[in-house]
Amino acid sequence: MLWQPNIRSKGSQEQIFCDWRHKWVRLTPEEKVRQWFLHYLTEDLCYPKNLIAVEHPIEVGELKKRCDAVVMSNELQPLCIIEFKAGHVPLEQRVFDQVAVYNRRLGVKYLFISNGNETYAISVGNKGYTFLNQIPDYEQMKRKANKPGISTDTIIGSLSK
Repeated sequence: MLWQPNIRSKGSQEQIFCDWRHKWVRLTPEEKVRQWFLHYLTEDLCYPKNLIAVEHPIEVGELKKRCDAVVMSNELQPLCIIEFKAGHVPLEQRVFDQVAVYNRRLGVKYLFISNGNETYAISVGNKGYTFLNQIPDYEQMKRKANKPGISTDTIIGSLSK
């Protein structure tokens, strides 16, 4: 199915309706990537819409942060962190480090990173991380969630090499 965004102008600002937050939000380049990607996950890959949390709050040390999106299990346990960047923002080491820091708190088995031009799907396992050729389906993600975890420090160190 081809997603058609619901966009409006309000004053001098363009807005897009976010189906996950149930409200109109400013249409920034990053928001455009977020909406496109989330609709791809739900409409093309059958991820449950109600199990994706947008702007999911977490605490990193004493700082309050927000993951762009987090895919949850049926039991509302985090399975995947998704980080979005605008199309002109390169997906460099600092972006991977950002997601790895978030994962120190959540301990998920998958990380997705996208700027709309490039997308990385990363599996976090006992022996480090693996860049995947495709985004796993939701059932595969749930199965992996039942396996033992890994320290996110391993990911940060590996990505820095």
